[in-house]
Amino acid sequence: MVFNSIEFLFFLPVVFILYWFVSQRNLAIQNCLILLASYYFYACWDWRFVFLLLASTFIGFGFGLAIEYSRWKKLALWGGLLCNILLLGVFKYFNFFSQSAADLIHALGFKTSPYFIDIALPVGISFYTFHGMSYLIDVYNKKITPTRNFIDYSVFASFFPLLVAGPIERATHLLPQVQNKRTFDYTQAVAGTRLILWGLFKKIVIADTLATVVDKVYLHPEYYSGSTLLLTTIYFSFQIYCDFSGYSDIAIGTGKLFGFELLSNFRFPYFSRNIAEFWRRWHISLSSWFRDYLYIPLGGSKVGKLKAIRNTFIIFLVSGLWHGANWTFVLWGGINALLFIPLLLSNKNRKFATSVVAEDRVWPTLKEVGQMVITLLLVSLARVFFRSPNIETATNYFGLMTHKLFTLPEFLSLLVFILLFVVLEWTQRRDERNVFQIERPVYKQALYLFMAVMIVFHHKYIDTTQFIYFQF
Repeated sequence: MVFNSIEFLFFLPVVFILYWFVSQRNLAIQNCLILLASYYFYACWDWRFVFLLLASTFIGFGFGLAIEYSRWKKLALWGGLLCNILLLGVFKYFNFFSQSAADLIHALGFKTSPYFIDIALPVGISFYTFHGMSYLIDVYNKKITPTRNFIDYSVFASFFPLLVAGPIERATHLLPQVQNKRTFDYTQAVAGTRLILWGLFKKIVIADTLATVVDKVYLHPEYYSGSTLLLTTIYFSFQIYCDFSGYSDIAIGTGKLFGFELLSNFRFPYFSRNIAEFWRRWHISLSSWFRDYLYIPLGGSKVGKLKAIRNTFIIFLVSGLWHGANWTFVLWGGINALLFIPLLLSNKNRKFATSVVAEDRVWPTLKEVGQMVITLLLVSLARVFFRSPNIETATNYFGLMTHKLFTLPEFLSLLVFILLFVVLEWTQRRDERNVFQIERPVYKQALYLFMAVMIVFHHKYIDTTQFIYFQF
């Protein structure tokens, strides 16, 4: 099941009514209902992989208790981590590593054929395995006491709004909410509904509209001028942002409907003034996961410049591989590391760590505009590798981009669409969850109506397009 489907349009209110009006006084029944709804939600994609989700849940729950109560705590930790990594390795990376090993052997002058397993990539496996791994590490580090209630842990591990594309939650944040009584809050529910509407608008109206152009150009880049190819890279950046942040908004909004506050995943990344700030604002739950569970344990930036550079490359390369079993993602991660290193060496990687662009002003300065444009351009060019099926296609795209670069590009009309979206986001930049910060209620209602009408107008994308991050 996907958020942008008719099925979800019926599923959500049914679960909401049962949750608040049938089982509102019994926390155990509420959690059981959420768990059943989550497994049904996942089974709608492919019921066979429900058993994989259940296996991952048993791994986290069982090894969490083993870490707490056994004498071999470190062994239990590594056992749980390796089981999760094994799930990822088999279902997501086996064919990739098999092909890569065969290519290496062939390059050394030997003949061999890769062995492939014919299996679909389970939706959301990268997300729910990371939930489980963070739980085990937090239990080992005494940040949380493992729960003995299997239902409570299962809700944390498989809560349907974040099950297939995040945000990647922490047990320290979500599990206490699962264990404590929740009461209906009208204000919270209204805020959640607004986020759902905004997320659907970003996905269906903006991302899916841009996708028609991006897919067309990337399919035959040789048909277009360099300026059109460059503009398309910008369009793809807004497509993937509206697609993924739209999913996160719907997930966070849905969580609010059931009394949960989920982690933020985006804080207006295209208003970033350098690459370091961008990565603090883009896919925050994943970036912070790698920071807390990989970068800092490796020593972070406090172990000397050479090791800090090493650590930076490690987290970006691993992050790239997390996104997909393809060398294009690894190369994309490496490019972002190269863009980050100059800031690290000049001690400017924390320059905008606590500030918002034009925080006390209505508009940015020309310098800030230039910084944001350059950052967006660098991010977009790196994403050519992210979007391309292989490295050869990406390098060919860059080569074609140099031809007729200064001619008038095609598909310019969509720029107006994007500029209006950017202006709307600019008004919200101080608080990513308080959408539509408009004082007059009549203007707010008009905006809600406009978005609803636009979603209906773009109904051809409903039930026909998946979210980009489903493939990761």
